[in-house]
Amino acid sequence: MKIAEIKIMRGPNYWSVRRPKLIQMKLDLEDMEQRPTNLITGFKERLQAMFPDMYQHRCSVGKPGGFFKRVEEGTWMGHVIEHVALELQTLAGMDTGFGRTRGTGKEGEYYVVFSYMEEDAGVFAAKAAVKITQALADDLAYDIENDIMQLREIREETRLGPSTGCIVDEAAKRNIPFIRLNKYSLVQLGYGIHQKRIRATIASTTSNIAVDIACDKEETKNLLSAAEIPVPKGVIVRTEEGLKEAVESLGYPLVLKPIDGNHGKGATTNIIDWNMAVKALAAAQVYGRNIICERFITGFDFRVLVINNKFICAALRTPAAITGDGEHSIQWLVDETNKDPRRGYGHEKVLTSIKLDSFSQQMLDAKGYTLDTIAPKGELVLLKPTANLSTGGTSEDVTDEVHPANIFMCERISKIIGLDICGIDIMAPDLRLPISENGGAVLEVNAAPGFRMHIDPAVGIGRNVAEPVIDMLFPKGSAGRIPIIAITGTNGKTTTARLTAHIAKSAGYKVGYTTSDGVYIQNQMMMKGDCTGPVSSTFVLRDPTVDFAVLECARGGILKNGLAFQNCDIAIITNVSTDHIGLGGIDSLEQMAKVKAVVAETVFKHGYAILNADDDLVYDIRKGLDCNIGLFSMDENNPRIKKHCNDGGLATVFENGYISIMKGNWKIRVIKVTDVPITYGGKAVHNIMNTLPAVLATYLYREIKVDDIKEALETFVPSPTQTPGRLNFFKFKHFEMLVDFAHNQAGMQLLSDFLGKMDGSPKVGIIGGTGDRRDEDIKDLGSIAAGCFDEIIIRQDKSLRGRTAEEIVQLLVQGIDKAKTKNIPVTIINIETEAILHAYNTAKPGSLITVMCDDVLASLEFIKGLKEAEDKL
Repeated sequence: MKIAEIKIMRGPNYWSVRRPKLIQMKLDLEDMEQRPTNLITGFKERLQAMFPDMYQHRCSVGKPGGFFKRVEEGTWMGHVIEHVALELQTLAGMDTGFGRTRGTGKEGEYYVVFSYMEEDAGVFAAKAAVKITQALADDLAYDIENDIMQLREIREETRLGPSTGCIVDEAAKRNIPFIRLNKYSLVQLGYGIHQKRIRATIASTTSNIAVDIACDKEETKNLLSAAEIPVPKGVIVRTEEGLKEAVESLGYPLVLKPIDGNHGKGATTNIIDWNMAVKALAAAQVYGRNIICERFITGFDFRVLVINNKFICAALRTPAAITGDGEHSIQWLVDETNKDPRRGYGHEKVLTSIKLDSFSQQMLDAKGYTLDTIAPKGELVLLKPTANLSTGGTSEDVTDEVHPANIFMCERISKIIGLDICGIDIMAPDLRLPISENGGAVLEVNAAPGFRMHIDPAVGIGRNVAEPVIDMLFPKGSAGRIPIIAITGTNGKTTTARLTAHIAKSAGYKVGYTTSDGVYIQNQMMMKGDCTGPVSSTFVLRDPTVDFAVLECARGGILKNGLAFQNCDIAIITNVSTDHIGLGGIDSLEQMAKVKAVVAETVFKHGYAILNADDDLVYDIRKGLDCNIGLFSMDENNPRIKKHCNDGGLATVFENGYISIMKGNWKIRVIKVTDVPITYGGKAVHNIMNTLPAVLATYLYREIKVDDIKEALETFVPSPTQTPGRLNFFKFKHFEMLVDFAHNQAGMQLLSDFLGKMDGSPKVGIIGGTGDRRDEDIKDLGSIAAGCFDEIIIRQDKSLRGRTAEEIVQLLVQGIDKAKTKNIPVTIINIETEAILHAYNTAKPGSLITVMCDDVLASLEFIKGLKEAEDKL
């Protein structure tokens, strides 16, 4: 078996809109296609022995054991690999269960699709599942535990930590979108100008100076002491001589910790003699020269969490420890403790397994113990100097026991330091009394406090500490969103996107939009090239200056990675035609319509999908949608339009020379088509079609008035600046040149219809074929060109996409010869700019040269250069 390709879906996609995180693996079974599971002796038994919990996989049977029943009856290896990949992730602490296996149309080749929680882990699971299944089929030994451990390590390296993760989860519950900004804990909540950022539990609202103060333990203590907050007595030491003076001044027991440490790094507590103090100094100075030496406060370790200056909860923390039983060694007791099902690797469970290290050894040495020591029954043996959960410590919720005076003190501390998310470490006998009365003290104030101890305490009630964070960042129920209009279809997407963006911009919005030419923020190009995929959409949604997004979403991006957004407000589907059929597993118009429907399926229930009522496949998409429907048509008498409007629906139509909005039984005439520059006086029918959905989409925003739309349509002038590669005319002294991006049959036919209404003779066409299209598609381009042009120049795309230039030329010529009704001279010039130059040099007076370009911006610049040179003569 061989993996031909792995794609990572990160958003709504062809396989599932509601399950955005999917791995799509194209798998060639090779000779295994002839060996279904029921023909491999012992396969089921070996599979069951390796994955006994796979009994819970119901499969199509619909009940536990269903998958094993399918294996017994006989199923193909792609199906088995799907289930193995899911079970591997589950065994590694990533419980996920969606999968599909479908043939690609080629014998022995399958799409194996399954869900993931962490994408790197999903890719690993895909590859491992193939190896495991092959080993099972060949009856070979396989170390599955090694794969599971690698998956756990990948998960811990790539997942959001529990604190960041719970904030993101809370945001998602409130329908607030998020974007992960790096591989670590930097996350954007919300879109555009409404975005907020978090890194772990530091928010974009958190004061930088407050974080600096909290990270400087001496500065923190000075501020708190000046405010009459109980803090331990202590000094800064840098040398052993300074340490000796501190010991003489403070006496034992002591605590040593780095001045700017965190998470207990380099800290040693309960220092009771000089040797221990020297070792503690060395351990602390690994993290910095300046070390705090404080009097060790006896009592229990408490963490109080304050968010937005309000007390939220409190926890009692206990370092990793075992309790002696008088019978077994410390090592045996640690191993038994780690068998607790609540303990796991890293952050996968409520508690973390205890890992013995040099700090553990130091603590045992201080008591004169080794790992083989049998501790007396009932003795608590501490194994870590601090109570961090990440090192095996435990927590107990004590929120309801905190004295009002301590609550007041902690809220006051958060304001003194200036932290809006604040963790306060207190050592005290308990928090039931004011710590000023029971000898307790505030040890530290933490920026970016961990939430895990509060979310999942080992004892007591878990607290939703993410809720007050989201309340603080997004008050009054704000979802942090900006309007999103998403546009897809075969032809007209870019013009529709540009026009929609222009209308919104004219109405006062700060618009970010994506097109096949580039990404634009308020009409400034930020990225160049075909920018119709999820990376480009994410670029717009991340931009903090944008308050309105118009996103062109092409087939390629949807099939490769899915969409960049989970929901949009309005989706436009312009049309569906044969372009790109045969690519990416899409072999029919019906499948292509399903790809385009992904965009419409993301529309909010209160939003609108705007569909082309003149296109049967697009119109039928409405049946699977759970949102409002808007229609557009070039014919106001289209029965679909009439029924839709009679039922109270909205539509835009071309009627009696006007672009009109129909609402119920009445209409709003927005503008006369001859007043819309991109229609060229109504001759460019395809641009009338592109205008209709743009008008309806923007009309649906109440802030955009009909007068705003009309004014924007009048000022959207076709030009290399506003509509690059879309009907761009250049008037030379003796002829005209037209540049257009028509690159498929439907687009070229519309262009041909337009050219038939234009003056200019002879008509010269510079055409090309796209190498990854079907033979018949390339021939059709030639046939359409033969019905349109008097002379044809054939040029080549920069990328031939799997064909030779000779093959493409041959197919185009075949199409020309099949359709021509007169002699049409055909010239072959492969390089686009050379083809343009040839047409320029041989142009006859009065001729119209049409350039169907590949590299739009390069061709426009080249033609501008020719025009500027001519103007200078």
